[in-house]
Amino acid sequence: MRVTIRNTSIALSRNRAPGRNSRMLEGREYKLLAKTFSGAVLGIEGYVVRIEVDIAQGLPCFEIVGLPDTVTRESKERVRAALKNSGQEFPIKRITVNLAPATIRKEGTCFDLPIAIGIVAACGGLPEDAVSRYLIVGELSLDGELRETTGILPIAEMARREGWRGIIVPTGNAREAAVIEGIEVYPFRRLDEVLRFLAGDLSVPAFPSIPGLIRGSTASNTPDIDSDVDFSDVKGHQHAKRALEVAVAGGHNVLMIGPPGSGKTMLARRIPTILPPLERDEAIQVTKIYSIAGLISPDSGLVTARPFRAPHHTASDTGMIGGGKVPRPGEISLAHRGVLFLDELPEFRRNVLESLRQPLEDGVITISRASGSVCYPARFTLIATSNPCQCGFFGDPSRPCTCSPQSVRRYMSRVSGPLLDRIDMHIEVPRLTQEELISMGPCEPSASIRERVMQARSIQAKRFRRSGPGSPVCNAEMGTHDIKEFCMITRDGELLLENAMTRLRLSGRAYFRILKVARTIADLAASDVIRVEHVAEAIQYRALDRKWWD
Repeated sequence: MRVTIRNTSIALSRNRAPGRNSRMLEGREYKLLAKTFSGAVLGIEGYVVRIEVDIAQGLPCFEIVGLPDTVTRESKERVRAALKNSGQEFPIKRITVNLAPATIRKEGTCFDLPIAIGIVAACGGLPEDAVSRYLIVGELSLDGELRETTGILPIAEMARREGWRGIIVPTGNAREAAVIEGIEVYPFRRLDEVLRFLAGDLSVPAFPSIPGLIRGSTASNTPDIDSDVDFSDVKGHQHAKRALEVAVAGGHNVLMIGPPGSGKTMLARRIPTILPPLERDEAIQVTKIYSIAGLISPDSGLVTARPFRAPHHTASDTGMIGGGKVPRPGEISLAHRGVLFLDELPEFRRNVLESLRQPLEDGVITISRASGSVCYPARFTLIATSNPCQCGFFGDPSRPCTCSPQSVRRYMSRVSGPLLDRIDMHIEVPRLTQEELISMGPCEPSASIRERVMQARSIQAKRFRRSGPGSPVCNAEMGTHDIKEFCMITRDGELLLENAMTRLRLSGRAYFRILKVARTIADLAASDVIRVEHVAEAIQYRALDRKWWD
């Protein structure tokens, strides 16, 4: 007798006993257990999820165990409808699906496709060896179409690392998965195509690998360096432009202080035009974060433009650092290896600002929940702006300030001293004069500044490459040992820095940050040694240490 499950035919006999790993249910041979393999993400790293499907005699039911969340549990109805609308019979039996390891909570829709394939395999419709050689990820629509899901890049990287033959993904995730070299990516549009491929009735070539960088990110506030803005649009502010050049060259945090309309936001919005491109390893790490957050479009591969995140001052601490019932990356992780721009810093909630202290120091954020903890990278450059007082005109020669001295101090104290101590550079951005605004003289374009930044970054890359794996990427990431090794300073520079420490009553953290900034200034000047002029310029970028509002 030949039993047909719609598109897949299986030759069986009513009279012979079922095999060792199968049982007879109503005259049809069902396997005792079918196993498929999928992937999920914990933090920014992927791990294997083994999906076990058992079909047994009993009251018809469909249960998913192994700590599924609500979205994963709802896959029962998507799988049922997708199988029926793809020409497959859905067994009216007791179906149990286990997602292992059962100690980790599963969330998302990426298990729809492997569960559906596991059910067909348990019905005897697919060979076990064909099913178990691929990692399978994908969401199912009710008509059997495959929809893209999140977290494909870290899952593909894990599949390559653990030696899987290939990964089956929706067509919309193919370019993202193909970024990882050494793993075959098989894209499909519909469930029936996957079943025919696994049954050997359909031949599908692997998606071509993408060894280079594919420009693109769907993050709404991640501008491309080819945008219309340019530093040549900014009149005057030579001191602020130089400070931002130093900050980008060394990855230093900056706070710009000035009255409303002085050009602080205009300067900050042009920083992406002078950022150096991401290295491939950096691009993969950034793309993994955006993939987990669902910010990668189907036609994109790697995110190559450094992120530029600009959250509103009403952002919550969860939105800033990440979290939620199922932890997700926040703004500081989405700004990893890029820029986090906080406009009007004192207007942010105090608890939000204080949550920045640990990632600014360590470059990582740990989100702890009752079910466990996850770590997200958060190595970003902080660019912040602030008015000098509540009305905004303290120290402005053209408009009088209406704030009392106590009000000025109260406004500036909204940003705590420990947080300010973690900001390398504090610069004043005064209002431009009428003559400066109407001047038509040429200003330096972003391309020239970016070239100097890239040369300085190249010097730092060569320096830190010699110091071994796990070394800093830029000067701002140097530890105490790195500072001792690479910040060689002349005697005149040492005396000037000692004098500044005494007069400005600088903390030890501020001392080392001045040294790091001076090292970047020396790199821009292609100097192996930090000279006195480099130290003097670095000290000038510590405006708040001079307490000019007193």
